Amino acid sequence: MDPSLLQRFGRLELIAHQAVEGFITGLHKSPFHGFSVEFAEHRLYNPGESTRHIDWKLFARTDKLFVKRYEEETNLRCQLVVDCSGSMWYPAEVDPNGPEMNKLKFAIHSSAALMEMFRRQRDAVGLSLFSETLEQHIPAKSSSSHMRMVYHALEQLLDASNTKRNATAAVESLHQIAEACPRRSLVVIFSDLLDRGGDVDAMMAALQHLRHNKHEVVVFHILDGQTEIDFDFPDRPTVFKDLESGDEVRLHPSEVRGAYRERMGALRRELEVRCAQYRIDWVDVDIAKGIYPVLSAYLAKRAKMRSSRF
Repeated sequence: MDPSLLQRFGRLELIAHQAVEGFITGLHKSPFHGFSVEFAEHRLYNPGESTRHIDWKLFARTDKLFVKRYEEETNLRCQLVVDCSGSMWYPAEVDPNGPEMNKLKFAIHSSAALMEMFRRQRDAVGLSLFSETLEQHIPAKSSSSHMRMVYHALEQLLDASNTKRNATAAVESLHQIAEACPRRSLVVIFSDLLDRGGDVDAMMAALQHLRHNKHEVVVFHILDGQTEIDFDFPDRPTVFKDLESGDEVRLHPSEVRGAYRERMGALRRELEVRCAQYRIDWVDVDIAKGIYPVLSAYLAKRAKMRSSRF
């Protein structure tokens, strides 16, 4: 993992938009106590959190930082869900001379960056890895030893030589994750959502299952913009290989480019619109833009949305 990248994200915050259920005092609203405009108590300021509620008058008297509490707060449980199927190894797996970054590496490093933010917020983090099955599910905890275990699991994914290229079965895996996670968690999904079934209704039913269990859901839809969205390949006969099945097809990109763009565009629009209907955060990701620009733009947008709600 890139220490400089983790350090940059460690100074940012990600606050839950909805009430969450936790077990220690933290930054996020609890569903068990109503909002009160009356002062409740002070608590010590945790380095790295927002300075908005610091009692500066008390600081002047005591030379210590305390935060005013007006409502019951709790910590957040976040479950990071990473698609590690064969299609996520695109495009670096296909072209040895191509870009170093592929979709899976983008998901891994983005997950690590978010983990650093949650670690500084003293929130609990878990990790779920899926391809054609739910390969690994680590429940959310906040201890240092647990965080090291999750980092180790992410680092193991970076070793391509030990990873089998499996098919994608996101629907079944998301249903299992919905049942395994404690209610009112934040579930962040990194995937291209190129499920082997291709059934959008089934995919939305799985995401709705997460919402039904009161989870807040964020979907980072990860694609390579140049080739997977625009189908911008050289106009010459080209062999395309399915990274999951190994099937190959030889064709001229110019002959199918228009139909491909239309179908991919329709799929992306339908997923985005239906996620909005279920109040699921949808984030379009082009891996060529880089990890920090994508995540920082989303966090800025999220912070703005939160402030407008209050």
